[in-house]
Amino acid sequence: MTDGMNARELFQSHSSLTYDDIIILPGYIDFGAQDVQLQTKITREIELAAPLCSSPMDTVTETEMAVNLALLGGIGFIHYNNTIEQQSRMVRRVKRFENGFITEPVVLSPAHSIHDVDEIRSKNGFSGIPITEDGTLNTKLVGIVTNRDVDFEQDRSTLLRDVMTTSLITAPKGVTLRDANQMLRESKRGKLPIIDENGHLAALVSRTDIMKNREFPDASKSVDKQLMVGAALSTRPEDRERLEALVEAGVDVIVIDSAQGHSVYQVEMLRYIKETYPDLQVIAGNVVTQNQCAALIQAGADGIRVGMGPGSICTTQETMAVGRGQAAAVYHCSQHCREQGVPVIADGGVRDIGHIVKALSMGASAVMMGLMFSGSSETPGEYFYQNGVRLKRYRGMASIEAMDAGGGKRYFAEDEPVRVAQGVSGMVMDKGSIRNLVPYLCQGLKHAFQDIGVKNLETLHTILNSGDLCFETRTQSAQQEGGVHDMYSYEKPALGTRERVE
Repeated sequence: MTDGMNARELFQSHSSLTYDDIIILPGYIDFGAQDVQLQTKITREIELAAPLCSSPMDTVTETEMAVNLALLGGIGFIHYNNTIEQQSRMVRRVKRFENGFITEPVVLSPAHSIHDVDEIRSKNGFSGIPITEDGTLNTKLVGIVTNRDVDFEQDRSTLLRDVMTTSLITAPKGVTLRDANQMLRESKRGKLPIIDENGHLAALVSRTDIMKNREFPDASKSVDKQLMVGAALSTRPEDRERLEALVEAGVDVIVIDSAQGHSVYQVEMLRYIKETYPDLQVIAGNVVTQNQCAALIQAGADGIRVGMGPGSICTTQETMAVGRGQAAAVYHCSQHCREQGVPVIADGGVRDIGHIVKALSMGASAVMMGLMFSGSSETPGEYFYQNGVRLKRYRGMASIEAMDAGGGKRYFAEDEPVRVAQGVSGMVMDKGSIRNLVPYLCQGLKHAFQDIGVKNLETLHTILNSGDLCFETRTQSAQQEGGVHDMYSYEKPALGTRERVE
């Protein structure tokens, strides 16, 4: 006996279903959650240990996000609301990252005060600051300031030259992390400056970071053992110069970032990239129909990004009346893309682990997320407080704010005298570090795969296409029943933390 519907039956009505409209029926469990493997491909050639990508948004992905997500098995895509030099520098920093080494540490000069150290501690959570002659990385290291130097000083205007430690234990540039760790143990210091032949600070090693970063067995690395990183560019002709700089910086994969990717502009950019850099992996999109997928694959796309308007800060469907429910978009696009051997990345509409599971069950090989990663300590921007809540800014790339910074290139609106916003700006709560969030998401995915009865993504897609994976639609009452209800108050796990809800 078979309950429910297979995916073909589910979508034959051409309803624009999205994730909350469906539920997956359970399968047979004969293995533990620890036996589930999450390996996947995001392009024809690039494989990841976790099916998680960060969106190329200017409030989501820069160097810190890309580095940490790659360490955890995913990949980050660096946005292009910046200059060519800034974006390529971010890519280069990811590629040059060595686990355990801080390659661009915060520095101060002897003329700064203890108050400056306090501000850095407040914003970044650390206070071990190297001191160089002029407060930049271009002059000699002359000292270091730690908690022991400043904690008991009453006058916070005291200059650092009067309190800094000048008797330094340093290591030469090129030292291995193992040797650096040994020097830290022997010296009983918390920080070890790495200096070049001119006495300039090249990097910093922190005892705390070494303890945190001992092992990242699932790190996304290229053949040269460097962390993998993606970057976005627009379809504008001038972005061919940006492409050249990104390739020179070592980028592993490019995403052509268009809100509506089925255009002559994207096809021309795709063809140019594949003709100029035939080995460079390229993700095209965004699209929501099979015809759109076919056109981009024919032009050379190695991966397809699916989604038009499902994001939490996106108003495209409401404003333009164009788009598609995300579950339907992912299913229909993945059917064609699978025949061509091209992975699908489901972009947008993800609010929790269940949405990731549904995206993968519709045929996606990975999900791209903005909201889920927003507000984490690795995202750009500073935290601030409002009504006692710690927040960060988060904005859509089609918001007026983002378009003013260059995001209009994504919507062909850069030079328009009158711009129509297709997104909003807002605030999100502090989520802590993705080093806690990503393992939480991956563990949740493993348990969900176990409930479905599959050990890996390949098997999930196999039973999707054979019709053995069954679904049902959910009424509004079923959606309410499936969540917490009829409680005066409760505690729920929220992205790895616990919050009390009244």
